[in-house]
Amino acid sequence: VQPVESGGGLVQPGETLTLSCVVTGINFNLYTFTWYRQTPGNERESVAEIFSDYTTNYANNVQGRFTISRDNAKETVYLKMNDLKPGDTGVYYCHAKWGIVSALGQGTQVTVSA
Repeated sequence: VQPVESGGGLVQPGETLTLSCVVTGINFNLYTFTWYRQTPGNERESVAEIFSDYTTNYANNVQGRFTISRDNAKETVYLKMNDLKPGDTGVYYCHAKWGIVSALGQGTQVTVSA
């Protein structure tokens, strides 16, 4: 199980960015996926998660701005980030979990700067 993230980059405040996480070779529809981020000087934090039944949870500081979704047919999880702020700068990681099986991707850098 190896999540592969993509879609990071440099954007200006207020702009939108969508991250993707592809995980192949698993029973994708059974997994729970979580996007974490590590911002400078802080510990890794959970940003958004989506369960196999499409239920979602969000951190308070991204609620209303970020949307997590999944496409089981494409074996891909997305994180659409609207109205990005400098405080959203960090490395974003995709985590896949099912039972005792879990794996974290290598991360993708998101930088929000004017």
